[in-house]
Amino acid sequence: MKIEYYAVFGQPISHSKSPRIHKLFADQTSQLMDYSAQEVPADTFTVATNHFFAEGGKGLNCTVPLKELAWQYAHQLTERARLAKAVNTLVCQADGSILGDNTDGTGLLNDLIVNHCIALKGVRILILGAGGATRGIVPPLLEQKPSALVIVNRNVGKAQAIATDFAALGPVQTCDYASLIDQQFDLIINATSASLSGDLPPLPPALLSAGGSCYDLAYANQVTAFVKWGLANNATHSLDGLGMLVEQAAEAFYLWRGIRPNTAPVIELLNDERKLSSTNR
Repeated sequence: MKIEYYAVFGQPISHSKSPRIHKLFADQTSQLMDYSAQEVPADTFTVATNHFFAEGGKGLNCTVPLKELAWQYAHQLTERARLAKAVNTLVCQADGSILGDNTDGTGLLNDLIVNHCIALKGVRILILGAGGATRGIVPPLLEQKPSALVIVNRNVGKAQAIATDFAALGPVQTCDYASLIDQQFDLIINATSASLSGDLPPLPPALLSAGGSCYDLAYANQVTAFVKWGLANNATHSLDGLGMLVEQAAEAFYLWRGIRPNTAPVIELLNDERKLSSTNR
């Protein structure tokens, strides 16, 4: 058997843990594959992707700022990718056509529900931000039948556009940050990248319900500002997106290779490496 080639495209990309994750998956499942990270800006995405598949590449992950371009590039889309209007996984099919999928929502649900036993049915969920990351997670969250799903954004119009697009799947409410006073939520998800640079939107101190949880879609080797906020507000769980990263990667791996890796040891190893990294700084 020959080695088959996969990659993640994005800009910036040097920080990506995806090559490490897929190497661990390949070793665990005895798959002969090579996975690299390639710096690809938006203006060269189409040329780079055409070249990758023309050279025999079998699958791509696409991260910031390429997910919407990947959505446009795919010949066919899964239903979840069609709804999200963003693609993070491209699959070269047997006939040479390219399938686009979005595994972010599944990755989030697996981390919340399976890894951390956080219930979503009947709870009040708040999402901070109305960008592409939010589009990817709203449909699977609505499938879990929360009692409320609210998107807060400085530009309420962007949040309302998402609510309109997903109205057939369930009710989505929108508001600005000033309207959060006197509201409480069982799960608050940060879908902005602001906390990586230490910034947070204005969040009332009583926003998190007793026993509630916080989840930052972003991840870093250090504790993010939003995870710190959750800990300071007595969250039962205050988590970053490393588990989601591994879980969405496992879904992509399954699409490419037809085998589902065991994510738990990979998440544990990466978390141990982060602790080592932070102590060696």
